[in-house]
Amino acid sequence: MTKFYGVGTGPGASDLLTIRGREVLQMVDCLYTPEPKKAGKSLALQIVTPYLKEDQMIKQRHFPMVNNWEEKRNAWDKVAEEIISDVKSGLNVAFITLGDPMVYSTYSYLLERMTEQIETETVPGISSFCQISNELQIPLVIDEESYAVLPATADEEILRIALKNISTVILMKVSIALPKIVKLLTELDLLEQTILVSDSSMSSEKIMIGLNELDEQDSLSYFSTMIVYKNRTLKGS
Repeated sequence: MTKFYGVGTGPGASDLLTIRGREVLQMVDCLYTPEPKKAGKSLALQIVTPYLKEDQMIKQRHFPMVNNWEEKRNAWDKVAEEIISDVKSGLNVAFITLGDPMVYSTYSYLLERMTEQIETETVPGISSFCQISNELQIPLVIDEESYAVLPATADEEILRIALKNISTVILMKVSIALPKIVKLLTELDLLEQTILVSDSSMSSEKIMIGLNELDEQDSLSYFSTMIVYKNRTLKGS
């Protein structure tokens, strides 16, 4: 029986793709990937290219990054219908997504549209914040500590509550809300307890430990993550 697979590519480096992810990519007949903003390959496709068959069928599809939910739902519906049709026609199909498929991923919206119609399997990937904590060898949580993962675009009061009450706070999508985040971290005296990493595990990776020198007007890579460690002494800050 044919199946639809969601494959997490990990944070950026090709060698961080899981063994199961590689097996699936070698086996599927058709690979769906988000369409890049510019000509060429999406980052997810660049990551998995070393593991693809030479004659791999690839379908790049556009997913609008807008606040118009009707436009986004229409795109998800259209791609999900196409994938379902491919699987029912006898193809094994995969969709690749950065990081882990269950963490802030377009894949989640596709999956909910097809679980009752075709067989599905989700292959986990390494999230950027897990890669960062391992690379820097700073535990996210130990003992009775807690951690929270939030989009930097969340309501300011929700972010403030998390930063006040949670041991370790992970902030995703910080490039599009940097002034707000810098303001909050300054207000709560947490700049020196924060790590900022852009393009984790990639050749273009940049790491900043302690953010006193960060200008809220700085331009960051879209793939930027902050980790606020309230219970750690950060070396280099």
